[in-house]
Amino acid sequence: MDPAKPAAIRSFVSVGPDSHFPIQNLPYGVFQPRSAGAPQIGVAIGDQVVSLAVLEDRGLVRVSDRPVFDKPTLNAFMALGPAAWHQVRATISKLLSADEPSLRDNAALREHAFFAQKDVHMRLPVDIGDYTDFYSSREHATNVGTMFRGADKALLPNWLYLPVAYHGRSSSIVISGTDVRRPCGQMSASDTGPPSFGPSKALDFELEMACIVGSGNDLGRAIPAGKALDHVFGMVIFNDWSARDIQRWEYVPLGPFLGKNFGSSISPWVVPMAALEPFRVAGPVQDPPPLAYLQTPGDSAYDIQLDVSLQGPRMDAPHRICRSNFKYLYWNIAQQVAHHTVNGCNLRTGDLLASGTISGPTADSYGCLLELAWKGTRPLEFPNGETRTYLQDSDRVSMTAWCQGNGYRVGFGEVTGRVLPAIIE
Repeated sequence: MDPAKPAAIRSFVSVGPDSHFPIQNLPYGVFQPRSAGAPQIGVAIGDQVVSLAVLEDRGLVRVSDRPVFDKPTLNAFMALGPAAWHQVRATISKLLSADEPSLRDNAALREHAFFAQKDVHMRLPVDIGDYTDFYSSREHATNVGTMFRGADKALLPNWLYLPVAYHGRSSSIVISGTDVRRPCGQMSASDTGPPSFGPSKALDFELEMACIVGSGNDLGRAIPAGKALDHVFGMVIFNDWSARDIQRWEYVPLGPFLGKNFGSSISPWVVPMAALEPFRVAGPVQDPPPLAYLQTPGDSAYDIQLDVSLQGPRMDAPHRICRSNFKYLYWNIAQQVAHHTVNGCNLRTGDLLASGTISGPTADSYGCLLELAWKGTRPLEFPNGETRTYLQDSDRVSMTAWCQGNGYRVGFGEVTGRVLPAIIE
């Protein structure tokens, strides 16, 4: 489907043009009714959630001999592979279309299968096994390198040849709406010590997207770049909270540790790659050309618009502080998967691969406060007179993402989190 053309398919569910969840999207999530009941899998349509567990029980959606949607995570469904994903998506799309009577004309079934989003509690959509965070924005890497090493050494020699990454901590990944505690740790003002200990004074957000591995690979067998997307189930928004002062003192020589692993937040709806297919675009020109195993087609990026807003406790509304785009990433998803597995590393169902901070070419498109306030030298100013160089206690950070079609959006909802004060024992 060409996103520039009007959407041909319509649903019997009323969906406004600015909704993130039209029938062209159909993202998956795990929800629990606020009234009662266990977590189950559903899809979003407009301001509603459709229970796939109910539709599976009624025989309208069936992809396996065993139930896969009456589950607390998407893992069992994702493990079935691309053929099953496409089959289920096609079935749901048909059931929700305007000219299909199975749900449209069955009020009793809709009463059991449909829930208002305001009446459900969203859970982590997947059981995340391993988590890898990439560093794939050239603008971000250049800005950070310039701050700490100077413009002549901004990019290290390997950066233009491979997608740099580190392995993070999956146990501290939380769902949108979960508060995040300010971490404590060691810091050194001089970078040579001796350090002091206490709450981070340089708490930051990082605007990222993340892909969820649907089907993995055998240990010892790499995934070629040309087949990488067959292994990716979908994407979420990702906020990689970062304590810059702790990170700066600890990262030499082995990279991020306590400055990162205290918390990361994801949006609750997993947008399938099929919904993003109409929004593929060319990414940045890669010069020098990547090695053969990292070469991908020219349209391997995605036009996903990204916004970040901040609201402090004395601010009357959220204020947008960043607008970026996923297409700015130098290293794309297929290249990340190919590089991750080229040595034989095995990805598994539910693994999460985050993009790294997504910064654009202009100052208002930088994806973290480290860049937006330029290492504290250019404080952000807000309408009530407050300024920010880094996050303060009780600040709330919200991120949203969407692809814009002609008269419709394919969106991700939002990921939001509030900073709680540190606990000092």
